[in-house]
Amino acid sequence: MRPIRLPEPPSPTLGVPEIFENGAYSVIRRAVVIGNGFPGSENQSLGLIHALGLADNHVLYVIFVPDRSLMQRVTRPSGGINEWLRWLPVSLHKILYSIIMRIYSYSRFIVSRGKKLAPLPLENRGSVGLSSILEADSKQIVNMARESYEKDGPLLVVASGRDTISIASSIKRLASEKVFLVQIQHPRSDLSRFDLVVTPRHDYYALTPQAQEQIPRFIRKWITPHETPDQHVVLTVGALHQIDFAALHSAASTWHDEFAPLPKPLLVVNIGGPTCRCRYGTELAQQLSAFLTNVLVNCGSVRISFSNRTPKKVSNIIIKELANNPKVYIWDGEEPNPYMGHLAWADAFVVTADSVSMISEACSTGKPVYVMGSERCTWKLADFHKSLRERGVVRPFTGSEDISESWSYPPLNDTAEVARRVHDVLAERGLRVRP
Repeated sequence: MRPIRLPEPPSPTLGVPEIFENGAYSVIRRAVVIGNGFPGSENQSLGLIHALGLADNHVLYVIFVPDRSLMQRVTRPSGGINEWLRWLPVSLHKILYSIIMRIYSYSRFIVSRGKKLAPLPLENRGSVGLSSILEADSKQIVNMARESYEKDGPLLVVASGRDTISIASSIKRLASEKVFLVQIQHPRSDLSRFDLVVTPRHDYYALTPQAQEQIPRFIRKWITPHETPDQHVVLTVGALHQIDFAALHSAASTWHDEFAPLPKPLLVVNIGGPTCRCRYGTELAQQLSAFLTNVLVNCGSVRISFSNRTPKKVSNIIIKELANNPKVYIWDGEEPNPYMGHLAWADAFVVTADSVSMISEACSTGKPVYVMGSERCTWKLADFHKSLRERGVVRPFTGSEDISESWSYPPLNDTAEVARRVHDVLAERGLRVRP
């Protein structure tokens, strides 16, 4: 009888097949991003996906990219009574709104006694009924994770924002072994529902002695989070985003013809809008205009952009005071958006204090960042600004700066650091990402 000759093991010089190297189901090749319709939140998820190599860094909002990345949005009904329901979890919001609409429709039917009544105006209806919950369907995503597991391995799910918590945690509960779930922004309770929670340090401001002094004793138990970060939590300084060296290098090339000829130094001014933690109005706009007028003498060029949250009364003052100055260009909101070109070509930035995202992106460049209005911020947003000042990353904008004098700091690199942490946790579980 001839001896049975077993096949030789794979040669190291030829590379080891993935099934021997890592096991059949140990490689993550694709991701689902669950968004809530807010650019600031979705940009954080996409930034992490990009840093992990699972999405093209030029795509901002992806509905479907085969075999790479999916984005599904969680949306709320809007208008009318919905403005009073926005504080609820999105699933409960939609259920209550559906019930209210059914009661409303039934009452109109009774009152009409058979008469035809005009429908409720569309702007007050939003998305009627429970069917709209399926826009980001946890069962559909779970089925996809199960059905494709044997071929494609585990599924990475990245969600950001309060509205995505219920759907994201449902996916993890229904397909625990086939999904790795990262929740960006603190979910406030039961962190064990997630594999990782990514949140800024200032989300834990409520636990500091300064915050405890500001909270009446009888409501302290209602303020979250209640406990210090555990092993599920990855802390950041600011917001995640898609800005890195490669993105800035690409933007510098794309915008070269427009920005290279501009007189230096180039000061870029990014203006957001007031929030509940950073309230301001026309008085800040007037002060900002005066400060910018003061520093124009040592600027070669100034470029100003407004966000979609900037109130008209604020932008109108800036335009009135500065638009006629030959050194100043104010973006009119028409495409193409020069935001990436500004980040790449600016010598310094002035950013209003309301936006953690815009400040985080500016601070990722290592260039001087001056913040306008941080003294108006309260609670955890004030703590965010304090931490940046202590790190030497930002300075307050006073109107007395010499923009030609540069200063630097180690750029904020939260997204890359979180991506490394995701890789580490995956490795502990015998998993890795392969784009």
